[in-house]
Amino acid sequence: MTLKIISAQEIVFEGQAKSVTLPGTLGAFTVLDRHASLISTLTKGTITYTADDGAEHSIEIPGGLADIDNNVVSVCIY
Repeated sequence: MTLKIISAQEIVFEGQAKSVTLPGTLGAFTVLDRHASLISTLTKGTITYTADDGAEHSIEIPGGLADIDNNVVSVCIY
């Protein structure tokens, strides 16, 4: 799936990922390939994702929004 993490200042990450774990307002959730469409608010926490090469990465965020649709995870952070 494609993962896009953006802020008002920059594109933080754009590339392929096997899984993404997001800090949802109602609790953390994981998105895998071909996940159902979803929109969620995000709270302060950590986005963790596994790249296609198996490497795990994490990014601390103050909050934001996530949109999952058509195998694309788009995250706008504050």
